[in-house]
Amino acid sequence: MYEQHILQILSDVGKKGISVSLLARHVYNMSITLFSKPDFDDVFREVRNFVLRNTRSKKGLLEHASRWGYYCLNAKGMAMMRQSFASEEAAADSEKTEDSLQLSLDFTS
Repeated sequence: MYEQHILQILSDVGKKGISVSLLARHVYNMSITLFSKPDFDDVFREVRNFVLRNTRSKKGLLEHASRWGYYCLNAKGMAMMRQSFASEEAAADSEKTEDSLQLSLDFTS
């Protein structure tokens, strides 16, 4: 639910990393809208679980930073994520192209 916010914050802080509590606070602040206010404990729990899930393996998205308790984006994991994003984007582009071709063919007949 908050993965996009987490990844955006981690990409902004870079290799110096950020603690889970600060990360949760930033995600909480980004999630507040005019009409809804999430519970901070729920946001913290989801951020903590996301960090735990993604730091368990060497190929995960996150890694431990130089300071204890701080996490940053894993360069190898980010490279894999960029590749999957590029392939998804290429598939979406080809799908749009096929749709436009189909529409143009439908209009000509």
